[in-house]
Amino acid sequence: MEEISVLNLFLQAGIVVKVVMILLFVASILSWIVIVERYKFFRKVKNENNTFLKKFWSGKDLSILHKEIQDKEVLYGSMSLFKNSFDEFHQIESQAEIVEVDLESINRSMRVSIASDEEEMNKHLPFLANVGSVSPYVGLLGTVWGIMTSFQGLSDATQATINAVAPGISEALIATGMGLFAAIPAVVAFNKFTAESETISQNTLIFAEEMASIFYKKTFKKQ
Repeated sequence: MEEISVLNLFLQAGIVVKVVMILLFVASILSWIVIVERYKFFRKVKNENNTFLKKFWSGKDLSILHKEIQDKEVLYGSMSLFKNSFDEFHQIESQAEIVEVDLESINRSMRVSIASDEEEMNKHLPFLANVGSVSPYVGLLGTVWGIMTSFQGLSDATQATINAVAPGISEALIATGMGLFAAIPAVVAFNKFTAESETISQNTLIFAEEMASIFYKKTFKKQ
Protein backbone atom coordinates (compact mmCIF):
# COMPACT_ATOMS: atom_id res chain seq x y z
CA MET A 1 0.00 0.00 0.00
CA GLU A 2 1.42 3.38 -1.00
CA GLU A 3 2.36 5.58 1.92
CA ILE A 4 0.14 8.63 2.20
CA SER A 5 1.96 11.87 2.99
CA VAL A 6 1.41 15.56 2.42
CA LEU A 7 4.16 15.55 -0.22
CA ASN A 8 2.57 12.64 -2.10
CA LEU A 9 -0.84 14.29 -1.96
CA PHE A 10 0.67 17.53 -3.26
CA LEU A 11 2.43 15.78 -6.14
CA GLN A 12 -0.76 13.94 -7.12
CA ALA A 13 -2.95 17.05 -6.95
CA GLY A 14 -4.21 18.95 -9.96
CA ILE A 15 -2.58 22.15 -11.18
CA VAL A 16 -5.14 24.46 -9.55
CA VAL A 17 -4.84 22.76 -6.16
CA LYS A 18 -1.04 22.84 -6.46
CA VAL A 19 -1.09 26.59 -7.16
CA VAL A 20 -3.35 27.14 -4.15
CA MET A 21 -1.04 25.10 -1.91
CA ILE A 22 2.05 26.97 -3.10
CA LEU A 23 0.38 30.35 -2.52
CA LEU A 24 -0.66 29.33 0.98
CA PHE A 25 2.80 27.96 1.77
CA VAL A 26 4.44 31.23 0.65
CA ALA A 27 1.90 33.26 2.64
CA SER A 28 2.61 31.15 5.73
CA ILE A 29 6.39 31.62 5.41
CA LEU A 30 6.04 35.38 4.92
CA SER A 31 3.65 35.71 7.86
CA TRP A 32 6.08 33.87 10.15
CA ILE A 33 8.87 36.23 9.03
CA VAL A 34 6.64 39.17 9.94
CA ILE A 35 5.64 37.56 13.25
CA VAL A 36 9.26 37.05 14.32
CA GLU A 37 10.25 40.57 13.23
CA ARG A 38 7.31 42.23 15.02
CA TYR A 39 7.85 40.13 18.15
CA LYS A 40 11.48 41.30 18.40
CA PHE A 41 10.43 44.88 17.63
CA PHE A 42 7.75 45.08 20.34
CA ARG A 43 9.95 43.32 22.89
CA LYS A 44 12.74 45.86 22.27
CA VAL A 45 10.35 48.82 22.46
CA LYS A 46 8.78 47.62 25.72
CA ASN A 47 12.12 46.86 27.38
CA GLU A 48 13.69 50.19 26.40
CA ASN A 49 10.63 52.20 27.42
CA ASN A 50 10.34 50.44 30.78
CA THR A 51 14.00 51.20 31.51
CA PHE A 52 13.56 54.82 30.45
CA LEU A 53 10.39 55.36 32.49
CA LYS A 54 12.03 53.95 35.62
CA LYS A 55 14.77 56.56 35.27
CA PHE A 56 12.25 59.30 34.48
CA TRP A 57 10.00 58.61 37.47
CA SER A 58 13.00 58.27 39.78
CA GLY A 59 13.38 62.05 39.58
CA LYS A 60 16.50 62.09 37.43
CA ASP A 61 17.39 65.47 35.94
CA LEU A 62 15.67 65.80 32.56
CA SER A 63 18.71 67.34 30.88
CA ILE A 64 20.88 64.40 31.92
CA LEU A 65 18.20 61.96 30.81
CA HIS A 66 17.99 63.74 27.47
CA LYS A 67 21.75 63.46 26.94
CA GLU A 68 21.64 59.72 27.66
CA ILE A 69 19.22 59.03 24.82
CA GLN A 70 20.57 61.71 22.46
CA ASP A 71 22.85 59.31 20.59
CA LYS A 72 20.27 56.57 20.10
CA GLU A 73 19.46 56.23 16.41
CA VAL A 74 15.92 54.87 16.72
CA LEU A 75 13.48 55.73 19.49
CA TYR A 76 9.86 54.78 19.99
CA GLY A 77 7.11 55.39 22.52
CA SER A 78 7.88 57.52 25.57
CA MET A 79 11.57 57.87 24.68
CA SER A 80 10.79 59.31 21.24
CA LEU A 81 8.17 61.67 22.64
CA PHE A 82 10.49 62.85 25.42
CA LYS A 83 13.40 63.55 23.06
CA ASN A 84 11.34 65.39 20.45
CA SER A 85 9.37 67.47 22.94
CA PHE A 86 12.47 68.30 25.01
CA ASP A 87 14.30 69.44 21.85
CA GLU A 88 11.36 71.69 21.03
CA PHE A 89 11.20 73.05 24.56
CA HIS A 90 14.93 73.79 24.51
CA GLN A 91 14.44 75.94 21.39
CA ILE A 92 11.73 78.15 22.90
CA GLU A 93 13.34 78.23 26.36
CA SER A 94 15.91 80.77 25.21
CA GLN A 95 13.23 83.32 24.32
CA ALA A 96 13.04 86.41 26.51
CA GLU A 97 9.34 85.93 27.09
CA ILE A 98 7.37 82.76 26.56
CA VAL A 99 3.62 82.91 26.19
CA GLU A 100 1.25 79.99 26.41
CA VAL A 101 0.80 79.85 22.65
CA ASP A 102 4.51 79.04 22.29
CA LEU A 103 3.92 75.78 24.08
CA GLU A 104 1.64 74.68 21.24
CA SER A 105 4.75 73.81 19.22
CA ILE A 106 5.66 71.29 21.92
CA ASN A 107 2.17 69.79 21.82
CA ARG A 108 2.41 69.58 18.03
CA SER A 109 5.78 67.84 18.35
CA MET A 110 4.20 65.33 20.73
CA ARG A 111 1.32 64.62 18.36
CA VAL A 112 3.70 64.09 15.44
CA SER A 113 5.85 61.75 17.55
CA ILE A 114 2.83 59.68 18.65
CA ALA A 115 1.48 59.45 15.08
CA SER A 116 4.89 58.42 13.75
CA ASP A 117 5.23 55.72 16.41
CA GLU A 118 1.77 54.35 15.70
CA GLU A 119 2.58 54.12 12.01
CA GLU A 120 5.79 52.21 12.73
CA MET A 121 4.13 49.88 15.27
CA ASN A 122 1.34 49.03 12.84
CA LYS A 123 3.84 48.26 10.08
CA HIS A 124 3.18 44.85 8.42
CA LEU A 125 0.12 44.21 10.62
CA PRO A 126 -2.30 44.67 7.68
CA PHE A 127 -0.43 41.84 5.94
CA LEU A 128 -1.07 39.52 8.90
CA ALA A 129 -4.72 40.58 8.91
CA ASN A 130 -5.05 39.79 5.19
CA VAL A 131 -3.36 36.39 5.55
CA GLY A 132 -5.60 35.55 8.51
CA SER A 133 -8.80 36.52 6.75
CA VAL A 134 -8.12 35.37 3.17
CA SER A 135 -6.14 32.13 3.61
CA PRO A 136 -9.09 29.94 4.74
CA TYR A 137 -11.08 31.00 1.68
CA VAL A 138 -8.15 30.37 -0.66
CA GLY A 139 -7.75 26.93 0.89
CA LEU A 140 -11.47 26.32 0.54
CA LEU A 141 -11.26 27.27 -3.14
CA GLY A 142 -8.60 24.60 -3.65
CA THR A 143 -10.70 22.06 -1.76
CA VAL A 144 -13.86 22.78 -3.76
CA TRP A 145 -11.93 22.61 -7.03
CA GLY A 146 -10.24 19.34 -6.05
CA ILE A 147 -13.50 17.70 -4.96
CA MET A 148 -15.24 18.90 -8.11
CA THR A 149 -12.45 17.41 -10.23
CA SER A 150 -12.67 14.11 -8.31
CA PHE A 151 -16.38 13.74 -8.92
CA GLN A 152 -16.01 14.66 -12.56
CA GLY A 153 -13.56 11.77 -12.83
CA LEU A 154 -16.33 9.37 -11.82
CA SER A 155 -17.86 9.79 -15.26
CA ASP A 156 -14.95 7.79 -16.69
CA ALA A 157 -14.99 5.16 -13.94
CA THR A 158 -16.75 1.83 -14.52
CA GLN A 159 -17.88 1.70 -10.90
CA ALA A 160 -18.52 4.59 -8.51
CA THR A 161 -16.80 3.64 -5.27
CA ILE A 162 -15.24 5.56 -2.40
CA ASN A 163 -11.85 4.30 -3.55
CA ALA A 164 -12.30 6.16 -6.81
CA VAL A 165 -12.80 9.57 -5.20
CA ALA A 166 -10.94 9.22 -1.90
CA PRO A 167 -7.47 10.17 -3.23
CA GLY A 168 -8.78 13.29 -4.94
CA ILE A 169 -10.77 14.36 -1.88
CA SER A 170 -7.72 13.82 0.33
CA GLU A 171 -5.61 16.00 -1.95
CA ALA A 172 -8.26 18.69 -1.92
CA LEU A 173 -8.65 18.71 1.87
CA ILE A 174 -4.93 19.37 2.25
CA ALA A 175 -5.60 22.81 0.73
CA THR A 176 -8.08 23.60 3.50
CA GLY A 177 -5.59 22.39 6.10
CA MET A 178 -2.87 24.61 4.67
CA GLY A 179 -5.26 27.56 4.63
CA LEU A 180 -5.92 27.13 8.34
CA PHE A 181 -2.21 26.53 8.99
CA ALA A 182 -1.44 29.92 7.42
CA ALA A 183 -4.41 31.77 8.92
CA ILE A 184 -4.38 30.76 12.60
CA PRO A 185 -0.87 32.04 13.53
CA ALA A 186 -1.47 35.22 11.52
CA VAL A 187 -4.73 35.98 13.35
CA VAL A 188 -3.27 35.24 16.79
CA ALA A 189 -0.19 37.37 16.06
CA PHE A 190 -2.27 40.23 14.62
CA ASN A 191 -4.46 40.37 17.73
CA LYS A 192 -1.45 40.22 20.05
CA PHE A 193 0.57 42.90 18.25
CA THR A 194 -2.46 45.17 17.84
CA ALA A 195 -3.12 44.98 21.59
CA GLU A 196 0.54 45.72 22.36
CA SER A 197 0.54 48.67 19.94
CA GLU A 198 -2.58 50.12 21.59
CA THR A 199 -1.08 49.66 25.07
CA ILE A 200 2.15 51.42 24.11
CA SER A 201 0.23 54.26 22.43
CA GLN A 202 -2.01 54.69 25.48
CA ASN A 203 0.99 54.79 27.83
CA THR A 204 2.67 57.32 25.54
CA LEU A 205 -0.43 59.54 25.60
CA ILE A 206 -0.44 59.47 29.41
CA PHE A 207 3.27 60.28 29.44
CA ALA A 208 2.64 63.17 27.01
CA GLU A 209 0.19 64.70 29.48
CA GLU A 210 2.83 64.51 32.21
CA MET A 211 5.49 66.06 29.97
CA ALA A 212 3.15 68.90 28.96
CA SER A 213 2.50 69.61 32.64
CA ILE A 214 6.24 69.63 33.42
CA PHE A 215 7.04 72.04 30.57
CA TYR A 216 4.16 74.31 31.58
CA LYS A 217 5.42 74.50 35.16
CA LYS A 218 9.03 75.04 34.07
CA THR A 219 8.01 77.84 31.71
CA PHE A 220 5.80 79.89 34.00
CA LYS A 221 7.79 79.27 37.16
CA LYS A 222 10.76 81.06 35.54
CA GLN A 223 8.60 84.01 34.69
